[in-house]
Amino acid sequence: MKIFTIGFTKKSAEQFFGLLDRPDLKRVLDIRLNNTSQLAGFTRSADLRFFLRRVIGKDYLHLPQLAPTADMLKKYRDGKGDWAAYEHDFLALLSARRVEETVSAELLDGGCLLCSEATPEHCHRRLVAEYLAARWQDVIIEHLV
Repeated sequence: MKIFTIGFTKKSAEQFFGLLDRPDLKRVLDIRLNNTSQLAGFTRSADLRFFLRRVIGKDYLHLPQLAPTADMLKKYRDGKGDWAAYEHDFLALLSARRVEETVSAELLDGGCLLCSEATPEHCHRRLVAEYLAARWQDVIIEHLV
């Protein structure tokens, strides 16, 4: 099983869709809590669904169960980026939600976890991928940057 991840910040549409245009990537799985913000530009949910289908022939699905809560995001931002605390809280949330049981492995296989952060180091998409890789067998993670 292969899980991809990507962030759209600091990428042009050409770079973003170019990274996603590969035969082993089946669909984009949006794991943002808020996917309709004007700041998201070409990655607002309705626009992204259209562009993915039209430009590279890929499917789009929003999976909010893999997103942090609004309170968690606010606490992280207000705490001026205490990543260790955020990571701990987010991993506990994934465990409480039992996402390894409630999210289909078949859906994630060939899926690309989408969030906004430019790189995966301090992004929940990396935490989701690593969490699932630790609980499922033979998972390969590829970050598209």
